[in-house]
Amino acid sequence: MTLEFAARGGPALPLHLLERDQLSDWLEGQTETARAWVTACGFAAGIGDVALIPGPDGAAAMALAGLGDAKERARGRFALAAAAAKLPEATYRIETGPTGAALEQQALGWLLSQYRYTRYRRRPGIKARLQAPDGLDAARLETIAAGEALTRDLINTPASDMGPEELEAAFTALAARHGARTGVIRGDDLRQQNLPLIHAVGRASDRAPRLLDMRWGDDGPTLTLAGKGVCFDTGGLNLKSAASMKLMKKDMGGAATVMGLAHMIMALGLRLRLRVLVPAVENAVSGCAFRPQDILTSRKGLTVEINNTDAEGRLVLADALALAAEEAPDLLVSMATLTGAARVAVGPDIAPYYTDSPGVAAALDAAALRVADPVWRMPFHAPYEAMIEPGIADLDNAPGGGFAGSITAALFLRRFVGEGWRYAHFDIYGWQPKAAPARPEGGVGQGARALLEALPEVLGI
Repeated sequence: MTLEFAARGGPALPLHLLERDQLSDWLEGQTETARAWVTACGFAAGIGDVALIPGPDGAAAMALAGLGDAKERARGRFALAAAAAKLPEATYRIETGPTGAALEQQALGWLLSQYRYTRYRRRPGIKARLQAPDGLDAARLETIAAGEALTRDLINTPASDMGPEELEAAFTALAARHGARTGVIRGDDLRQQNLPLIHAVGRASDRAPRLLDMRWGDDGPTLTLAGKGVCFDTGGLNLKSAASMKLMKKDMGGAATVMGLAHMIMALGLRLRLRVLVPAVENAVSGCAFRPQDILTSRKGLTVEINNTDAEGRLVLADALALAAEEAPDLLVSMATLTGAARVAVGPDIAPYYTDSPGVAAALDAAALRVADPVWRMPFHAPYEAMIEPGIADLDNAPGGGFAGSITAALFLRRFVGEGWRYAHFDIYGWQPKAAPARPEGGVGQGARALLEALPEVLGI
């Protein structure tokens, strides 16, 4: 699906974006007829409020969309997107409204509001079209929207059509689009090339596990993205309940998000050397499934006691991170739909992340505010290290007790990277449970736009 602005320069209806406390001043500058019309429409500039003002000939002369007040805007994002679906079919040009980053957020929200997942059923989109506001980089915003649409499409596709093979096809298509190089290690070759945890998790499925590897760029600092690609998670022999299995097509949301971010980076031509790693597996049940109490040896040589086969995402990421760390990139980022504990801690709307680098954290936090992509730093709390040390092996993949599940998962992953350098891990939800402006119910990217915005500061590009 293409999310684009209308072409500049053609005829367009003026669109005035008004906050509640701006409405009365704006009305003073309008005709008596316009003021009467706004009153008759009951337009109060609340979020989602719209009104059309006719001209002397009875045709629409301008449109109004409400942005609410500061308190209302703090309770949500993309206020203009709430109005986009209510405006009648026409091309619009923003005449009055916010400036700078605030305007950029609203324009991006309009683009994202056009998204529909239509693979299996046609869904009507919004009919209103928006010309790119003056002063904004329209191509950049369209690129960001395209990356987000890719992420959403991948997550929304059910596992019947998005298994390891199909994820590989999407991965290689993305690489080919941008002239990137790819390599794939499949099936038993994973053991041959010392990626035993990826193999162990995926071996029970008749859809072979694999590691997808993409490289792009020949100049600049190095960035490696690793995304969890569990295309469906039954929980393995620790089988999930039906309710818990319901959304497990989204368990490859980490892979989908890094692929969307990779598209943004490559399409924008950022001066860096990018590597993307996706361990693509299906956690299934069969006679060769890995078992509770098995002890597996990882690529790094660390042994892992399996205390829950449903804690498989950290296993496949562990091998991918160990491989990535061997090159010591300037920044390493992992993304995963990893723990229910993170969802309980911060809900579905916030992307919690972990890093030991104050500079990375400061850049991410500031960037997230600018681009309306909320993140929250969580601690690599060293005293909890003992919780992931079972005694019989180096590591425990699922400590008992129910405490600090997101933190212990992040600590587990850090063991395969090492401390003291720039690594960030995102424990995202990857799903919008209830429709909101610019975010329909379904798959959603989290943290990617914040990372993209932070990269120039973090990597000096």
